[in-house]
Amino acid sequence: MENKAIIALSGKGGVGKTSISAAIVKLLVEAYPDKRILAIDADPAVGLSTALGIEVKTTIDDIRKEIVETVEDGEVKAAIELLGEARYKIFDALVETDGFAFIAVGRPESAGCYCKINTYLKEVISILSQEFDYVVIDGEAGIEQINRRVMEKVSHLLLISDASKKGTQVISTIKSVADELVMYKKIGAIINRLPDKNVIDHINTNGIPVLSYIENDSNLAIYDIEGKNIIALPDNSNVVEGARKALVKLGIIE
Repeated sequence: MENKAIIALSGKGGVGKTSISAAIVKLLVEAYPDKRILAIDADPAVGLSTALGIEVKTTIDDIRKEIVETVEDGEVKAAIELLGEARYKIFDALVETDGFAFIAVGRPESAGCYCKINTYLKEVISILSQEFDYVVIDGEAGIEQINRRVMEKVSHLLLISDASKKGTQVISTIKSVADELVMYKKIGAIINRLPDKNVIDHINTNGIPVLSYIENDSNLAIYDIEGKNIIALPDNSNVVEGARKALVKLGIIE
């Protein structure tokens, strides 16, 4: 089994990345009660906190805003210099809960402008990952964070799609970019929200190995509607079983 892992999830919006991320956190906590586990919500939509039952008070972007001072030419301080000032605040922003820690990235300074926060996020992930045995990163939709090399030091890249052609095209694009920019050890796809198993033969992932197929999950739908903590999902729920199968194939759990 892997002693340390940084697991990043990516894919198009609306395919269930956040639910799968939360299920992975649940499985790691159960498998490794003596290990340090960190969940990072790197999606500006901030859904992982709800899925894990976490109340977010301070985000990484809140810290960045506190520290950044604009210099004469309008540029922010170098990310590495910011981190020297922000490191203790970052660890203060960690929410320690039962079996794992959590931190949220938050929203960037203006709509559509991710450059500064993504540079900052890359350094934060690097610093935090040194302090934890297992890190789960719920990435934003699309390829932006891959393009910005936020995910450059992940060990396992999980590409999440639904059964749609668009979903599989997005993960193919992400893999092409990741092959050039991300130093991952292992990669694989999870095909989520299948209407039924009959569609599996029609899904083309362009050579990306599929770690698991997950059919629509009524348990998860009820938890989503009621805003319940996914950590409490029954072990026989489709999303938990699918996440487990993927982690076993990757050699992260037995």
